[in-house]
Amino acid sequence: MEYSKPHFYLSAIFLSLYSLQANTLQTYVVQLHPNGITNSFFTSKLDWHMSFLQQIVSSEDEDPSSRLLYSYHSAVEGFAAQLSEPELESLQKLPGVMAIRPDQRLQLHTTYSYKFLGLNPTRENSWYKAKFGGGAIIGVLDTGVWPESSSFSDRGMPAVPKRWRGICQQGQDFNSSSCNRKLIGARFFIKGHRVASGSASASPESVQEYVSPRDSHGHGSHTSSTAGGASVPTASVLGNAAGVARGMAPFARIAAYKVCWYTGCYSSDILAAMDAAIKDGVDVLSLSLGGFPMPLFADSIAIGSFRAMERGVSVICAAGNNGPIESSVANEAPWIATIGASTMDRKFPAIVRMGNGESLYGESLYPGNQISGSAKELEIVYLMSEDIGSQFCLSGSLTKEEVAGKMVVCDRGINGRSEKGQVVKEAGGLAMILTNTELNLEEDSVDVHVLPATLVGFDESIRLKTYINSTKKPMGRIEFGGTVIGRSEAPKVAQFSARGPSFSNPSILKPDVVAPGVNIIAAWPQNLGPSGLPEDSRRVNFTVMSGTSMACPHVSGIAALIRSAHPKWSPGAVKSAIMTTAHVTDHSGRPIMDGDKPAGVFALGAGHVNPQRALDPGLVYDIRPGEYVTHLCTLGYTDLEVFSVTHKNVSCREILTINKGFSLNYPSISVIFKRGTGSKMIKRRLTNVGSPNSIYSLEIEAPQDVKVRVKPRRLVFTRINQVLSYRVWFISRKRSVVQSHSYAQGHLTWVNAKNSLYRVRSPISIAWTNK
Repeated sequence: MEYSKPHFYLSAIFLSLYSLQANTLQTYVVQLHPNGITNSFFTSKLDWHMSFLQQIVSSEDEDPSSRLLYSYHSAVEGFAAQLSEPELESLQKLPGVMAIRPDQRLQLHTTYSYKFLGLNPTRENSWYKAKFGGGAIIGVLDTGVWPESSSFSDRGMPAVPKRWRGICQQGQDFNSSSCNRKLIGARFFIKGHRVASGSASASPESVQEYVSPRDSHGHGSHTSSTAGGASVPTASVLGNAAGVARGMAPFARIAAYKVCWYTGCYSSDILAAMDAAIKDGVDVLSLSLGGFPMPLFADSIAIGSFRAMERGVSVICAAGNNGPIESSVANEAPWIATIGASTMDRKFPAIVRMGNGESLYGESLYPGNQISGSAKELEIVYLMSEDIGSQFCLSGSLTKEEVAGKMVVCDRGINGRSEKGQVVKEAGGLAMILTNTELNLEEDSVDVHVLPATLVGFDESIRLKTYINSTKKPMGRIEFGGTVIGRSEAPKVAQFSARGPSFSNPSILKPDVVAPGVNIIAAWPQNLGPSGLPEDSRRVNFTVMSGTSMACPHVSGIAALIRSAHPKWSPGAVKSAIMTTAHVTDHSGRPIMDGDKPAGVFALGAGHVNPQRALDPGLVYDIRPGEYVTHLCTLGYTDLEVFSVTHKNVSCREILTINKGFSLNYPSISVIFKRGTGSKMIKRRLTNVGSPNSIYSLEIEAPQDVKVRVKPRRLVFTRINQVLSYRVWFISRKRSVVQSHSYAQGHLTWVNAKNSLYRVRSPISIAWTNK
């Protein structure tokens, strides 16, 4: 999908690799064996890491330390450095070097959402019982933070926890006093970006960049405030969506780690930030960024997050915005909570009244004529040329002769949505109708446009273009209807939300859950207008954004609430609580929809987050770090590949011999029937975190063409933290698979006999493959 904020990373579609400094040096992340022979000969990790560069940098005129970008200790054992091709070849031969990966550029994937999720500040509410996230620390890896935002006010916050070991790093327009009892830490990581961009700090004239933790682009302030922003009364976007803005965990602490710059987010910088965050003492890591699916042993985020999980940190990541393409979900590691995006029931109607008397439903956050207002009727033009530039309203494609004084139709795609409006405005157009293509269908991501504008869905766009072609002088006007709440089916899965099945790890169902990610209003820096365009001179404290980037911090904040209420729970228990309590029906009680059909497990995962229930799930599927090691062996990874992820010396042959029939104790169930396989058995265990004396009975909806048997069918718990196990047999009734793959789904739910609110639900995904 295209993005509403057009500059730097937000226009990036593909994960790409950059060659550095005059095409002679490139940045590599070098992973070392933590128990390497040479390690014991050095007084510090830094000296050990430097010794590798001293062996391969042969130039007498160059200090090898000038090549070192980062020395990693916590997220991974190793370093990032600039190397030439001959030096790379020499380094690969040295003992203790496990893996070398080129630096990768990754892309970045509220006044109402807390209410939509059922969180209200009353004494009876679960929000109150979770102390509003007080005591939890959320580390956000993003574009930095705008510390003066009222969302980061520390009014009423107690002293910074003594366990906090982080810093407030000084830099351009940012000093140690920029942090407070709410924003307790801020760092920036720029070395990978610097060498990739070929400049220490320069950026295009249209991009204001701060060499500091200060947010230049808004994305980081938006995500941080969504996760843990303080309560801000009378918040709005130029009068729209007025209300009290709150993050999911408004009393949680925020630590900002700036890793994304105008060229993107580099894996060397991301690993350095994760390395620091683990040592600093965060409880939750929130990463609204990622690339394409890749094997876990080659994925820097997967590797760094494994070490974080081992140390008790919950890692929450965005699923990506490449939906509805199959197997587009990113951040697939089972120790990561992978979050897709959903809609809410808040709308911003901006109706197009056409000259033929018909109306088209659209939406917009343009601030003009908000309540039952109507704009002047204008001639509508839709310009199509052989180079398609004018159709998409690309820069320089429109002329004043064609569009001056008119309402211009622009198709979505290629350039940013708000950018199209700026192109129309510069050419003399007075209004814009933004039309979804077949790729976007009825998706309704709104923008704070720079001129009167509205977005209409694909079906409406066909009606609009039919009218334009039916008359010599089509006319129309836009009527803005302000903010409307509660008049639509919600939640729905966002069209752009990335889908499963997992490309590299189909035995784990991804995404895990979905959360609000469309038209999310949150904090915004004062150096940018609400459209994010450099030409936009308006200034606001809040603006609207859409993407799985916005869904991720919702769950990060919910994880902080759970950690505050249950500080001893492991990351696996926290994720289980979020997944098994998720709901699969919308607010009207109907199935959550994905377009015009009920959402499947590859779009919805376990369901839509339900924070109130997640705080009190009854039972959890806990996972010990060592179980992930066994899981990686079941994927066919070599011992070295497992080691590169886990830093554990293992023999997969021995592990699989000891753990025959192993299945990861995951809250969802994914079964693959390969050709010639007719049955599968999986094992699961549940830990009682609810009432001491609890009896759970089984409800099951078997997937089509599959017989399911469960033993036992009743779980009787007599104490808190008691663990009970069960087994499930899946027997395929499908005799042949015509296509290369076919799928079915169902669910398995354990229901408390005395309190039916305790419903511990696991989605089931079945796949048949000819491979």
